[in-house]
Amino acid sequence: MDKFSGMKYLKKNDAVLLGFAIVLFALLQGLISGKVLSSFWQLNVLIIGINIIMAVSLNLINGYTGQFSLGHAGFMAVGAYVGVVLTTNFHAPFVVALLAGGLSAAFLGFLIGIPTLRLNGDYLAIATLGLGEIIRIVIMNIEYVGGAAGFKGIPHHTNFAWVFWLTVIALFFIKNFVNSTHGRACLAIRENEIAAESMGINTTKYKVLAFAIGAGFAGIAGGLFAHCFYLISPNSFTFMASFNYLIMVVMGGMGSITGSIAGAFVVTFLSAALASWPEFRMIIYALALIFLMFYRPQGLFGYMEITSMRPLNRIFGRPGEKKEGGRTDG
Repeated sequence: MDKFSGMKYLKKNDAVLLGFAIVLFALLQGLISGKVLSSFWQLNVLIIGINIIMAVSLNLINGYTGQFSLGHAGFMAVGAYVGVVLTTNFHAPFVVALLAGGLSAAFLGFLIGIPTLRLNGDYLAIATLGLGEIIRIVIMNIEYVGGAAGFKGIPHHTNFAWVFWLTVIALFFIKNFVNSTHGRACLAIRENEIAAESMGINTTKYKVLAFAIGAGFAGIAGGLFAHCFYLISPNSFTFMASFNYLIMVVMGGMGSITGSIAGAFVVTFLSAALASWPEFRMIIYALALIFLMFYRPQGLFGYMEITSMRPLNRIFGRPGEKKEGGRTDG
């Protein structure tokens, strides 16, 4: 497959997926506008979209670059608090608050990534876990943002359109990043960091780049999350929140954007559907994870994307698979 046919395929792929996104948006918006979905499920639709952004951005770090971050909720907290300060105290437009929150989280991810991403495996996990908790504790001790009691009086700007289209942007951005030369370098680092470095890839540069991009999208998700409610507190961004996003990535499949979407949907839906049985919710939730790890340890999708599945090959027209007379191109 040459470069031209590959780019042509990616453009067609993007066009088909965008068309599907428009149809899905119209369908869900109709259900919400027609009050078919209750207010409880309308909120959970927003949470599913926010969790998809969190899962796919963490997958860029853990799944595609092969790192092990456990502090993703910390970057979400940075984006959330920067966003609510701008909209509440300075009356900034919502889009400006989201961009500022995302850039702040990305910058912090860049600063943190330079020293910590020289670590690997369990050492990196412990370092990012500690950094996520440091961010949360610092926020708890800043009275300007409400301290441990939380930040109150947040304007309710987040709606379905904001969440849906920012989720689409995050998915398209990360998909095209993974398919770029930068993404290929990240994949090479995941497979064998020593071999990648011996081939001339600046491993620290690409690990920090992936970490900063993932942190930036987590910050945007934090801004969306904060403006769903009238009060946010540091307790929303604990280690358990980071662990929850990690579960979504592992459940869906490390290294699969489709898997991140599926993992975020399944985990959020299970949590919401079992809300009426709080005493059994965590037991059922844990049993579902145990059975998945027994029978599908690579996750629901593994490394696969939905566009590579055989029934969808005709729709997306993957180049190099079929030509006239049964021939294939190289």
